[in-house]
Amino acid sequence: MRIRLLPESTVNRIAAGEVVERPASAVKELVENAIDAGAGRVDVVVENGGRTLIRVADDGFGMSADELALAIERHATSKLPDDNLDAIDSFGFRGEALPSIGSVARLDIASRARGSDEAWSIRVDGGAKHEVEPAAINAGTRVEVRDLFYATPARLKFLKSEQAEYQAIADVMRRIALSHPGVGFTLSDGARLALRFPAETALDPEDARRNRIAAVIGRDFADNALAIDAEREGLRLVGFASLPTYARATAAHQYLFVNGRPVKDKLLTGAVRGAYADFLARDRHPAVALYLTLDGRLVDVNVHPAKAEVRFRDPGLVRGLIVGALRHALSEAGHRASTTVAGAALGAFRPADLPLPPRSPGFAFSGGPARPSLSERTAAYAFQAPMDATPGVATPPPAAVTAHDEVAALAQPLGVPRGQLHLTYIVAETSHGLILVDQHAAHERLVYERMKKAMASDGGVKRQMLLIPEVVDLDGDGAARIAAKADDLARLGLVVEAFGQGAVVVREVPALLGRLDVPGLVRDLADEIAELGDSFALEEKLADVCGTLACHSAVRAGRRLTLPEMDALLREMEATPHSGQCNHGRPTYVELKLPDIERLFGRR
Repeated sequence: MRIRLLPESTVNRIAAGEVVERPASAVKELVENAIDAGAGRVDVVVENGGRTLIRVADDGFGMSADELALAIERHATSKLPDDNLDAIDSFGFRGEALPSIGSVARLDIASRARGSDEAWSIRVDGGAKHEVEPAAINAGTRVEVRDLFYATPARLKFLKSEQAEYQAIADVMRRIALSHPGVGFTLSDGARLALRFPAETALDPEDARRNRIAAVIGRDFADNALAIDAEREGLRLVGFASLPTYARATAAHQYLFVNGRPVKDKLLTGAVRGAYADFLARDRHPAVALYLTLDGRLVDVNVHPAKAEVRFRDPGLVRGLIVGALRHALSEAGHRASTTVAGAALGAFRPADLPLPPRSPGFAFSGGPARPSLSERTAAYAFQAPMDATPGVATPPPAAVTAHDEVAALAQPLGVPRGQLHLTYIVAETSHGLILVDQHAAHERLVYERMKKAMASDGGVKRQMLLIPEVVDLDGDGAARIAAKADDLARLGLVVEAFGQGAVVVREVPALLGRLDVPGLVRDLADEIAELGDSFALEEKLADVCGTLACHSAVRAGRRLTLPEMDALLREMEATPHSGQCNHGRPTYVELKLPDIERLFGRR
């Protein structure tokens, strides 16, 4: 077949396949056009998940009749005044959105330029253009897209359910709203208002951004987020990142912006994941809203027609800035944990259900023996088990403490230890409530941080030779996996050698770990290395291997601690970064404020 030019209608539909993948893509393009036109308010209405109607109205600059006729032509745009693709400072620049939408739907555009007394409209039906006609509209532009993809029925088959498409549109609106707090946005389905974000115009830019983030992501996020502000070699990163204990099951709450443009870029999401590698399990994701600003010549936004991907001239610099800024903020957080942990704990409390003894009608007493009252049962329990002999509670002997010392001790962030519950949880009293500490999770984080500090020191992790080397039998090829990584493990202070077939011998262990279940540790490491695969490298997988070592050496649940041991653990937590969560992102302690406790008992 000879080479030929494709018909214009076919070219437009090919472009539509790249630019308008689903209703959410059309909404994104139209809302971005409104913002580029200087809109201070954008109202979006969609019906049937965007299939039957998408209406976007704004109060921007508007268009004249001549501009309206040009707007539906391919590659016609007002956003490249000097035709320079190296420094793009607007959302759109390709001039493909409106003609692409018009080629697969019924498109109506009405517009009135600011300061003009005349309004105009134009219609495009499946690529067929109509003449410009007079219209009635206030200053700004209104775009209506009806019967999306009616001209390409095959595309309709690949759309998801109405609810799924509507949620995708809502996600687009949230991301754009986060990038422009000075613009007001609404989204409705024609019957009810789903999203409403008033313009944050009368505030300081930082306060406006914080308020918009709270409105979009939630007040809980704002209360449990760390402020990010870092700069390096002309790159500026600001925004907020959640505490590890405020992690989510998916990455849906990660909002990333480059020069005000919402993006979903692998480099940026990978940098966020890397910064939290020490704090979260693989199936947990932090919530972030990060804004990266840099010279437009250092980033290429013209990678894909959807403009959701970007390419940086120096990706290493960008990744280093993000990882460094996030890790610094997490270190500054110290032992802080998210407030939602305490909220979940309070929500778990329920008043005890104590039914009254059954009574027979017409009689003063029941036929069976009466049940003892709560006070009687409490008195009997107190008689049988005095406070100082309660199983599972390590109660210190009375000591002479001055009132001044007591007040000072209670003012410490994690308070004064009062006892141990079920040989697992430390109970501490503070001046404004009480704290429950998971002794194993807390000590695991402390040991892990010690290992990282030792690894960073010149001497490395100090080793302790075993008096009698431990021989560990392993199933399958576990011994071979351990032996192959012996050099990497030695740098962590664990010296192992192959010992025949299916076994290894452990000769030295990290000195800071103390007493260890060596066989259990080696078997877990063999499984860990198998999961990491051939890409295992100490520098990249330090968190996984150190976490396994720390877990095996931490104080176990079921171990009775003395009061000085509890106090030492609390004081070290206060002085250790990241001690508010274990190596898997779970909280190490729960704080219950006194007013919340009083509300549980009806005192407030």
